[in-house]
Amino acid sequence: MEKIIAINAGSSTLKFKLFEMPEEKVISSGAVDRIGIPGSNFTIKTADGHKTKIEQPIKNHEEAVDLLLQQLLKLDIIKDYHEITGVGHRVVAGGEIFQDSALINDQVLKDIEDLKEYAPLHNPANATGIRAFKKILPDITSVAVFDTSFHGTLPEKNYLYSIPYEYYEKYGARKYGAHGTSHRYVAGQAAKLMQKPLEDLKLITLHLGAGSSITAIKDGKSFDTSMGFTPLAGITMATRSGDIDVSLVVYLMEKLNIKDPRKMLEILNEKSGLLGLSQLSPDLRDILDAADDGNHRAEVAVDILVNDIVKYIGSYATEMGGLDGIVFTAGIGENSVPIRQKVVNRLGIFNAKLDDELNQQRGERFINQADSAIKIMVIPTNEELAIAREVERFKKMED
Repeated sequence: MEKIIAINAGSSTLKFKLFEMPEEKVISSGAVDRIGIPGSNFTIKTADGHKTKIEQPIKNHEEAVDLLLQQLLKLDIIKDYHEITGVGHRVVAGGEIFQDSALINDQVLKDIEDLKEYAPLHNPANATGIRAFKKILPDITSVAVFDTSFHGTLPEKNYLYSIPYEYYEKYGARKYGAHGTSHRYVAGQAAKLMQKPLEDLKLITLHLGAGSSITAIKDGKSFDTSMGFTPLAGITMATRSGDIDVSLVVYLMEKLNIKDPRKMLEILNEKSGLLGLSQLSPDLRDILDAADDGNHRAEVAVDILVNDIVKYIGSYATEMGGLDGIVFTAGIGENSVPIRQKVVNRLGIFNAKLDDELNQQRGERFINQADSAIKIMVIPTNEELAIAREVERFKKMED
């Protein structure tokens, strides 16, 4: 029985899930938080629900990995390190180099670091997590799973921007998308729920959370997606603006006397979206509560979010020449009853019909009425399992 660990490393965090494979059973999960920051802590949970929390200084990712592995031994989750036969690392940006997951070697690691321009907050942290595991467990199968690789199938008409073509050739200026691991996973689950081959379906997957992206899936492949060169593009998000007229950006820089474009990017990434519109909170739950109390700005923020989602659904359904199903996933998609209701109620043109009782329930399910022309699903995403499956795939190729 093999054990595979899925790792999601951020600049100051490291999240993990340990699976028994091929049974896909989670035997441990947890996170290291505030790495290199005062207040560092580590939380680990076992299969029986027992949770352990440790608060101690954790200087870097190598210390975080070391602590994680020590606790797996101490809590008798593993007998020795050799039980872990594979590790999968989430990597945000793979550019055009990585159209698929990749077995990590020195060149792959260098490429990940060289692609930091496409994801400056994420790729360096992803590379740091990879190096930390490589140092402690150098001989196990190590796989990089790229958020962007699922979108490697986008046709030129959907990934090119209408700017001088040489900018694409010289600088890679194009749409890359994001959340690909999540979109791939829930699309596969949707096909199972619908009991049809994924290749025969036209789906729109809504990954709605603090960061949100919408993907059109046709012939089993990513056909178009809302995030662009970076995860700033697309719909209104918690603190990100989503799509915006570039001329307005220049206009605001002049009005605000901003000389450094990175400062403007900071505003668009961290102070805009639901937070910027409502002036209350980036958390949709707070904004929905305020809207219910009659706060106009909160009401408008919710209306804009729903309108953005509906516009992308309409556009993508038209692009694909039809629509068989819609999938809600991620924090908002899985948990926000009112947002699902507001979105589906706007889809009358597709003869989409929501079952209010099913919408109130939890877990993987259909939430449409029996006579709805399209299937509407809620499917909790499981990026860690998708990563573990990729490691399993590479291990079989090695055997």
